[in-house]
Amino acid sequence: MSWRKRAGAILPEMEVSSPPTTRTGLPIRYLLVLWLTVISAAAYLDRTNISLAGIEICKEFGISNVRLGWISSAFLIGYAGFQVPAGLLARRLGPRRSLALLAAWWAFFISLTALMPRGIGNALLVFLLVRFSLGAGEATMFPATSQFVERWFPAKERGKANGFIFAGVGLGGMTFPLVKAIILGHGWRAAFGFSACVCAAVGLVWYLVSRDTPEQHPWVGDAERALIVRERRVTKAVASDDAASYGRHTIPWGKIFGSETVLALTASYFSFGYVAWLFISWFYIYMAQARGVNLKTSAVYTMLPFLAMTAGCLMGGVVSDWIVSHYGLRPGRCVLPGIALALTAVLLVLGSRVESAAMAAVVLACGAGVLYIAQSGYWAVTADVSGEYVGVVSGIMNMGGQIGGACTASLTPLIAAHFGWEMSFVTAASLAAMGSLMWLTIDPKQQLSPEVV
Repeated sequence: MSWRKRAGAILPEMEVSSPPTTRTGLPIRYLLVLWLTVISAAAYLDRTNISLAGIEICKEFGISNVRLGWISSAFLIGYAGFQVPAGLLARRLGPRRSLALLAAWWAFFISLTALMPRGIGNALLVFLLVRFSLGAGEATMFPATSQFVERWFPAKERGKANGFIFAGVGLGGMTFPLVKAIILGHGWRAAFGFSACVCAAVGLVWYLVSRDTPEQHPWVGDAERALIVRERRVTKAVASDDAASYGRHTIPWGKIFGSETVLALTASYFSFGYVAWLFISWFYIYMAQARGVNLKTSAVYTMLPFLAMTAGCLMGGVVSDWIVSHYGLRPGRCVLPGIALALTAVLLVLGSRVESAAMAAVVLACGAGVLYIAQSGYWAVTADVSGEYVGVVSGIMNMGGQIGGACTASLTPLIAAHFGWEMSFVTAASLAAMGSLMWLTIDPKQQLSPEVV
């Protein structure tokens, strides 16, 4: 394939012998992003496992809640610490190979968890090492999906694309009843074995059907390819924006770490991660221990935040893109997340203070859903400002979020033990309010990439 310039855009020029291709139905980019939703759900299935199996693991190996928090933190420290290397890997290998490699890594280390021998010495240390390694590999996940969205979606559709991807977080969380049934029927190890098989399967399908760019995919029609190439920059693209030069430019580290927008995104995503992991790591145990709900009912209640997260991701992406198309990039990307985080803070405080366990579950679930309305905004802005460097920039931002998650995994049981569970939610609410304020300084038009002018 060669390239030609037409009306200020770079369009693919097919060989004379290749007839024009057309497609009807759902565009290929949306079919692929829907499979990324499935991969995202598989990623959070494992996090669901450790939350639900936590009580059984603690009993079997004599581990306290605080030390269970260490195990959750070990995953997040590995996940956070390898975000930037993972972004570089995703940029080098492309989303197709990096996500397939990730799936193999998942399957291996989740299987190690499932094979943990009974009565093993230094069980806590083994869990810490396995979970750290799993987190280090999983760091590739969202930098790679960001790379995919930047290359496959016009700027005006990135909110929806990221909304679909992160809806997988909620879908993964909604497997609580299934995972709990596996644990009750076959033991906690079987739940991890099931998760390992799912991860291997979704990774294999991704490798078979995906490509790194629309220019490489044989199923993409000419009209879809031309639309993507013409509109994937937030401003007019210059002649060097083509498949050959993509990913070959020097990374502007100074500009990245000197960018007010990148730093504000990272700080705000720290707050986001702290609140999100309160639900992912501790909501099930909170409902069982603080609210006195039996384990089966607690598993059902724990589905509610994840249902709300799924709805919030999808709605946030659609609304963000609608605001962008009607009122401009900055209102569409920044106003919605700022409001969502502020409202989340209010709902966290209210939910922690209501008397009824059922009402607490509903109000706090609403807080989780509103929080995830902001999710697509974070990831869309990283693509808007960084272009081909999106894997690196999104990795930096996500590192902030996962450090926040590691903090909540370890601090939540300590705060609850000394000051009560209500104070754990108040702490999260305070951080959500701080994260909301950060959006006042974020500008999605503050470009980093030399390919945009």
